Amino acid sequence: QLQASGGGLVQAGGSLGLSCAASGRSFSFYVMGWFRQAPGKECEFVAAINRWGDSTHYGDSVSGRLTITRDNAKNTVYLQMSSLKPEDTAVYYCAAGSFYSSTYYDIRRYDYWGQGTQVTVSS
Repeated sequence: QLQASGGGLVQAGGSLGLSCAASGRSFSFYVMGWFRQAPGKECEFVAAINRWGDSTHYGDSVSGRLTITRDNAKNTVYLQMSSLKPEDTAVYYCAAGSFYSSTYYDIRRYDYWGQGTQVTVSS
């Protein structure tokens, strides 16, 4: 089970940190990802991190502004967002995948999903 938190309202240019806590003992077995979905739009890949936390991947629209990290001892993955833009407004979902391929951006690769947390960036 994945529980995302940390969403909220922030002004453009501001920063916000999201967390996703996982239950269970096998957290380090999973690739962890963040996706987002804005109203009327398809779900978009945001970021992913490998099992050991030493390889990260980002969507083109967020690269350079967001940082994904994980703490396997705490069963938690984080998404630190900075220089936020109104177009970053969306519901953000964390996800866990047991895959070994490099298709981190593929929503179909992920097995478990959190409930989502709303991020709203005002202009």
